[in-house]
Amino acid sequence: MRHLLLALPFALLPLVAAQAHEHGHDHDHEHAHDSLGAHEHGVASLNAALDGNMLELQLESPAMNLVGFEHAAKSDADKAKVAAAKGELEQPITLFALGSGDCKATEVELKSPLFGDADADHDHDHDHHAHEGEHSDIHAHYRFECAKANELKQLDLAELFKRFPATEKIQVQLIGPNGQQGVELTPAQPRLSF
Repeated sequence: MRHLLLALPFALLPLVAAQAHEHGHDHDHEHAHDSLGAHEHGVASLNAALDGNMLELQLESPAMNLVGFEHAAKSDADKAKVAAAKGELEQPITLFALGSGDCKATEVELKSPLFGDADADHDHDHDHHAHEGEHSDIHAHYRFECAKANELKQLDLAELFKRFPATEKIQVQLIGPNGQQGVELTPAQPRLSF
């Protein structure tokens, strides 16, 4: 299975990085070196690629947006929140409103230090974020086969915003039949046409 997103160059990303860099010029001390994908509460990023009947989505978000905290879940209440968020993320057809394309999720991969990943990525993430204190991110990677991909007219994140109200905006990079577009979606403007 080839990874569509990895195979396709996100040509817009350098632009976004440049803007973010300009924008935060006086905040150079604040991780300007990783201004792209910088950990910003309320902001998540979504890469989407539609190729034929294959749709691939990569969502990356600070855990704060999805569960309301970033520390390891120790109390029962915290563990319940993590489990609930994970349960929502495991229902991507609902979350991304993909009903119209007759899509089936063929791959769902969720990663976060909060999920207690015991894989190598966990150690890597741990080292990477160690200098930033309690910053935890949640990565979700989905692949779908959509029997009626031509009926997928838009990406609709309204449900995602509704279920995770701490998420204020999602920076979307979309590659679809009409080429590539980058846009910032919000609860007021949650849809992007393919």
